[in-house]
Amino acid sequence: MSVDTKLPFDQEYVTNFSKDRQEPEWLTNLRVSSLERAEAIDLPKPDKTNITKWNFSSFDHEKATSSDTTYDALSEKVRELVGKEENANTILVQENGATVFARTEEDLQNQGVIFTDIHTAVQEHSDLVEKYFMSEAVTADENRLTALHAALLNGGTFIYVPKNVEVKVPLQAIYVQKGAAGLFNHVLIVAEANSSVTYIENYASENASETVANIVAEVYAADGATVNFGAVDNFSEEVTTYVNRRAQVMGRDAKVYWSLGQMNDGNTVSDNTTYLVGEGSYADTKTVSIGRGKQTQNFTTLIKHYGKNSDGQILKHGVMKDSATAIFNGISKIEHGATKSNGEQTERVLMLSEKARGDANPILLIDEDDVTAGHAASVGKIDPLQMFYLMSRGISRKEAERLIIHGFLGPVVNEIPIESVKEQLIEVIERKVY
Repeated sequence: MSVDTKLPFDQEYVTNFSKDRQEPEWLTNLRVSSLERAEAIDLPKPDKTNITKWNFSSFDHEKATSSDTTYDALSEKVRELVGKEENANTILVQENGATVFARTEEDLQNQGVIFTDIHTAVQEHSDLVEKYFMSEAVTADENRLTALHAALLNGGTFIYVPKNVEVKVPLQAIYVQKGAAGLFNHVLIVAEANSSVTYIENYASENASETVANIVAEVYAADGATVNFGAVDNFSEEVTTYVNRRAQVMGRDAKVYWSLGQMNDGNTVSDNTTYLVGEGSYADTKTVSIGRGKQTQNFTTLIKHYGKNSDGQILKHGVMKDSATAIFNGISKIEHGATKSNGEQTERVLMLSEKARGDANPILLIDEDDVTAGHAASVGKIDPLQMFYLMSRGISRKEAERLIIHGFLGPVVNEIPIESVKEQLIEVIERKVY
């Protein structure tokens, strides 16, 4: 049954919003048709989590104005994420969807690499964006939230890496949500044959009030391409988050690596799906999360195998504190014809209080005989003997708990291939532990 979300937006608003941004006709039409769909289709239905009473409709939506500001004008929080100014050569910073700081190395531009905000991309590279935008990995008609995303898109990034180009420096994007502004952010990465790129994104809130973050990321990898996608999500408890990150690993021997730190303080539903289409294609997903307070979270990781000799790896560790609850779903789906494929997954949840709840669900769906697959899962509390041992050495209970959390998350954090994401995660973990 459809859930009523009374949005303060109509087709006239969406049309004018698109025209004010001087968007191409195809995007205006997509916005309008998607808003119409949103009225008729349901919210997503994450397993074992009822999101029908979550806030997905109370937020502001205005056309923020981009301006190229200085490094010193950025907030202290953003400067910490950017790092030293002299190292900020390939970076994009947005506030409520508007670009406020952007730098791209000239060498990348000379190689044909495109690294720009989504607003500029649809104006200057319209045909290229249209070819991929919400066409395969994520579509507007999947559910109410993907439809609203397409209708109210207001920020994001477009990355295009031509054939045989290796982007040797990480491309970084920082997205800041302020006040009650709803963030409808879209990231689109296209890696052509034998190219490689590392992309890192950070989401953060400043002075947030009740609002929504509706985030979609699409990755397309052609033959022999390699995409490293790192993210640290850190929205405040006032923000209800829907995040949908997907990859189409289309090419032979193409690879996509996900390194995700999902550290929001508000209710969150996350879909991370990878389609292994090409023969010999590979996906590796590593996720860590800490829940605290009264928040509810649902994390679903799906790797679907279509190509022969494809390989999918899932590793997820979560820590639940206070009265937080979380569902960790891992799904390895091997389709008929994906012979010689391999799917492995591990989900582990550590609960730190009597009221905390965690649920780890490993799922193997195998429609082909000649494959290998395996899974492991555990949900438990801190071992009292482990705590006793640490405290008997003069360590306080709080410090002992901190050490145990780092030890529990370490097998995931230490395996993350992007050093800056690893460092940021450790900092966020420190803040959330205390």
